[in-house]
Amino acid sequence: MEIREKGTHEQLVKQQVEESLFHLSAEALKKVVIAYEPVWAIGTGKTATSQQAQDMHAVIRKHLATKYGSVAEEISILYGGSVKADNAKELFACADVDGGLVGGASLKSREFVEIVKAI
Repeated sequence: MEIREKGTHEQLVKQQVEESLFHLSAEALKKVVIAYEPVWAIGTGKTATSQQAQDMHAVIRKHLATKYGSVAEEISILYGGSVKADNAKELFACADVDGGLVGGASLKSREFVEIVKAI
């Protein structure tokens, strides 16, 4: 949460994208699926708002486009921060959220079915 409060979260994620992906060719990048989860949401059960998720996914996609151009539109970017039945539909409706990396909710069959229906 501290990084977000300082306003450096976008720069941090851009740096992570560069360090982990910018060595790839455009063809290799097409095979990549990115999962994003806010640091403050990891293991906490907290989730970003759909707008916060969309904003960061857009930052990631736009940053990929600086190196890879239109290939960035082909990359799947999944949200991984506590996707649940009650927030899945709203998250998946975001333009740059291409799906979810479901954690604990995948262990609850009824909840998981509702998440799948939201897609």
